[in-house]
Amino acid sequence: MGTYNGASWIEAQLESFLAQSHENWSLWVSDDGSQDDTWARLEAFARRNPEREVRLLSGPGRGSAANFLHLLCHKDLPKGFVALSDQDDVWLPHKLERALTQLGDPDLPPAAWAARYEIADENLAGQRPSQVWERGPSLGNALVQNIMSGHTLTLNPAALEIVRKAGPVNVPHHDWWIYLLLMSVDATALIDPETALIYRQHGRNVMGVRSSAAARRQRLSAVREGQLGRWLTANMSALGGLDLPLTPRARHLSTQWANQGRVGKLKLLQEFAVHRQARAETALIYLAAALGRL
Repeated sequence: MGTYNGASWIEAQLESFLAQSHENWSLWVSDDGSQDDTWARLEAFARRNPEREVRLLSGPGRGSAANFLHLLCHKDLPKGFVALSDQDDVWLPHKLERALTQLGDPDLPPAAWAARYEIADENLAGQRPSQVWERGPSLGNALVQNIMSGHTLTLNPAALEIVRKAGPVNVPHHDWWIYLLLMSVDATALIDPETALIYRQHGRNVMGVRSSAAARRQRLSAVREGQLGRWLTANMSALGGLDLPLTPRARHLSTQWANQGRVGKLKLLQEFAVHRQARAETALIYLAAALGRL
């Protein structure tokens, strides 16, 4: 779990861990310099549950993505399945069990699981399920969109090892990076249509609900102002610098992206069938490339 000034909500999340039907888990937390009593609440949780391994680490102080990658790549983190957690959600009791059941044997090749979630307000009221990703996971999707929400994400041991070998790279969003990285090594991505947690919306979320009108305006602004292009460049730069067994297609995409102008990037988008899950947003991506905003 990555934390930062989460004292207002963290108790509910911690209690939801204790309510899991799968009981064999430990908690590793990287706190990114909280100025409230998040750390004290975590220490109190550890004291209340002495039979449970609770490891508290100090984060790098460079934001959410760096904090999570610092934790995943920490030298002391043991091999095994890893479930990522935000500080302000509430896991449903079957969350861990469902993820581990679908991921299966720990010796399988790289695989990750993510699920839908119930969107709620600050008081966990007004719950409604998140959208379904009809077109599914692919490298062409992972270039421009993340459909493996980090707060639901669970990695099998081989997928965790891929993330650790890639290291704590400098990327804008850790979960988007993990999705792109796993698609680039031809890993399995399991997108569960069932909901696994309650996603609390409180106005200070690092990432809010993606299907809202505000989120769509934000994405449009990101394209218009070139932010999306900078994010893609950061991801492609990180991917191209890895000494990992990327698929030939992923290696080609990562090495060619930075060297292309408008026409070249449009050709790459077409060659890799790059798309977002919504067709209108896919059209916006191609328009951005044509206008030189990628």
